[in-house]
Amino acid sequence: MLSLIRVMGSCLLAWLWAHAAIAQTTWPDKPVKLVVGFTAGSATDVTARLFAQKFTEAWGQPVVVENVSGNSGAIGVDRVAKAPPDGYTLMWSGNAAITILPSMQALPFDPLKDLTAISTSLVMPSVFVVNNDLPVKSIAELIAYAKANPGKLSYGTPGVGTPQHIAGELFCHLAGIKMEHIPYRGANLTDVMSGVVPVGIQNAGAGMPMVRDGRVRGIAVTSLKRAASAPDLPTLAEQGFPGFEATSWFALMGPANLPRPIVDKVRAESLKVLADPEMQKKFAVMGLDLVGSTPEETRAAIAADIPKWAKVIRDANIKTGP
Repeated sequence: MLSLIRVMGSCLLAWLWAHAAIAQTTWPDKPVKLVVGFTAGSATDVTARLFAQKFTEAWGQPVVVENVSGNSGAIGVDRVAKAPPDGYTLMWSGNAAITILPSMQALPFDPLKDLTAISTSLVMPSVFVVNNDLPVKSIAELIAYAKANPGKLSYGTPGVGTPQHIAGELFCHLAGIKMEHIPYRGANLTDVMSGVVPVGIQNAGAGMPMVRDGRVRGIAVTSLKRAASAPDLPTLAEQGFPGFEATSWFALMGPANLPRPIVDKVRAESLKVLADPEMQKKFAVMGLDLVGSTPEETRAAIAADIPKWAKVIRDANIKTGP
C-alpha cells in the first residue's frame, strides 16, 4: 500500500511539473481576457488597456479588456475567482473590492483563498484639498479649524467605501475631529471649488490638475512618501501622522491555483511595461507611481490591509446601505 501511495505521489508530481512546463512554453495560445471591475473610461479601465495593448504585442495573442462593473469592482473580482486557473481569465483590480469591501458586506469570494496575486503594478495616492476661501493651508490648520468650528466641516469623496472615504475616516479618528462625509459618484472637486463642500479627498490623477490650476488648495497626500505627481505636497506622515498611508492601487490577479510559470510570465511582462519610458510618461500624467511588486509582496499587502481597514470601518460604523 505504501509503495502504491509513493507511486501515485510520484505520478502526481510528474503531472504537475509537466503541466507547469506546458504552461510556461505554450501559454498563451489563444486570446486572454483581462477583467476590469469598472466601466470603460474609468482610471482602472484606462490603465488596464495600456497593459493589455503591451501584452498583446508581446505575446502575439489578443488580450481583451472585459468590463464587468458593479459593487466597487466586486462583481468583476467574483467573475475571475470562479474562472478556470488556466491563465485565460486575468484581472486588473483596484484595491476597494479586495481589501475594503470584505469588511462591509458578505462577498461570494475570499480575496486570499480564491485569487492568485501576480503583481501590484501601480499606486495612486489621494490628495486632501480645501476650498480656496477656507482659512486652511495645512493639516494642522484643518484640525484646528474643525475643533474651533464643530459641525461645520464636511468632506467629499468618490463614494462610500472608496479608498478616499476610508482615508478620511482614518484621518478624522486619528485627529480627534468630526467631518461629515459627503459621498459622490466619481470626482467631487467642482463642489469643493465652489464651496458647497469645503474639503475634498480625491485621487491624485483627478485632484492635482485642479490644485496646479489654483482652483482648489492642496494640503496633503495620503502616501507614505511624497508623490511623483505632487512633489510639493507634504504627506500626512510629515504633518503629525507617522505611518499614515491610504492609497489606491492597481494589481494583476488571477484565479486561485494559477500555475506559477504563468504568474511569472505575466509579471515579467508587466515589469517591462513599467520600464518603458513612454509608458512612464503616461502614468505620470495620470498621477500614478510605479510599483512592480512580487506575488508574495502583493498577497502580504492584501493580508495586512484587510484587518487594517476593517478596524477603520468598524470604528467609523461605515455601511454600504442605509
